[in-house]
Amino acid sequence: MQRQVPALVPGALSGRVVLLVGAAGGLGRAAALACGRAGATVVLLGRQVRALEDLYDELLAAGAPQPAIYPLNLEGATPRDYAVMAEALARDLGGVDGVAFTAARFDGLTPLELIEPELWLSQIQVNLSAPLLIVQALLPLLRQSADSAIVFVLDDPARVRRAHWGGYGVAKCALEGLFAILAEEHHEGPLRVHALLPAPMRTALRRVAYFGEHAEAQPTAGATGAALAALMGPQAASLRGQVLDLRAPD
Repeated sequence: MQRQVPALVPGALSGRVVLLVGAAGGLGRAAALACGRAGATVVLLGRQVRALEDLYDELLAAGAPQPAIYPLNLEGATPRDYAVMAEALARDLGGVDGVAFTAARFDGLTPLELIEPELWLSQIQVNLSAPLLIVQALLPLLRQSADSAIVFVLDDPARVRRAHWGGYGVAKCALEGLFAILAEEHHEGPLRVHALLPAPMRTALRRVAYFGEHAEAQPTAGATGAALAALMGPQAASLRGQVLDLRAPD
């Protein structure tokens, strides 16, 4: 694991198209703003259209290139939906240079024996299956770029392997494996594969998981979003295939 965050200089992502899956969430929003300020054309994917529209306006106000909104609910999306998305990115934006997965489905701490089957399937779909299917749909476009990146967002493995973390915990453990396999399959060439392990931050997911915690005591997702944006550019080449660990050292 690597702890040193690559510098994100102004204009580092100019001319790049970056797809943010789950852009309306706390980390997604922070990453979108960081990517936009670094010059990227940001594609905002999520199911909450009003929140995406607000973020769209915020990006324009920050002087970022004109973003795009792509409404999609990962819970019900199919491989065909992702193929159509890839076709739209190629047609309307000329391709894509990076994709980051900040979407997450977490419904509270629950013993495995009590999880409703429908909830289990939804958690696995959003947190694990959707990232794989989106990657499959976008690989041809990512390989056409001279330098492209995929960024997976992990969670603390010591935490999500514990009791009651349910489908979210299982999916995050599997996502780490998905990252490792994909990174090895792309250990060279124009496409880089990265993973990001955030430090505790002030998000809706953390408020659900730590309902007794004073939420304002945690920092915002701004620093983590900036680190994610830095992984999108060529300055992160030395971190290819590695996990960028933002947690405080033990």
